[in-house]
Amino acid sequence: MVELDIKIEAGDLYDYMLMHNYHSAAGLLGSGVGAVAVLVGVSREEAIFWIAGIVLLLYLPWTLFLKSRQQILNNPAFREKLHYKLDESGITVSQHGEEQHQAWENMVKAVSTGHSIIVYTSRVNATIFPKRELGDKKTDVIEMISTHMPPARVKIRN
Repeated sequence: MVELDIKIEAGDLYDYMLMHNYHSAAGLLGSGVGAVAVLVGVSREEAIFWIAGIVLLLYLPWTLFLKSRQQILNNPAFREKLHYKLDESGITVSQHGEEQHQAWENMVKAVSTGHSIIVYTSRVNATIFPKRELGDKKTDVIEMISTHMPPARVKIRN
C-alpha cells in the first residue's frame, strides 16, 4: 500500500490538459492544420495563412492555460491536499471525510509526462500524481500501477 498527500496546482492541471488534448485526434488535427497554414503562408508569402496558422497553433495551449488557472481557483477540492491510497483494490482519494474509490480493473490507462504520472479513470477523467509531490514514493507508485494494470495500458517512463 502507498499513501500520499498531494496538492494539485494549476501547472499540474495544465500539464494534464496539454497531454490529453495533444494526444487526441482533434488536438493533432488542429496542430497539423496550423502548421500547414504557416508553411503555406511562408511559401506563398501570404500573411493571412501564416497568421491563421499561428492563431491555430497558439489557441489551444493558451485556452488550456486559462482553463487550468480558472479550475484551480473555482474548485474547492484543489485548495487543499488530497489524500491518496493505492492498494490491491485500486486508488482511493479522500478529503474532508469524503472518499472515492476507483478499482484497478476500471482504470483506462496510465501515462507519464515530464511533470506527472497520470492514471485515466475514464476517457476524460484522470488522477494526477505530480512528480514533485511524489518524492521518494515515485517508484512505489509506478510499481503499484504497473503491477495492477495490464501492461498494454501502462505507458510510464521514469
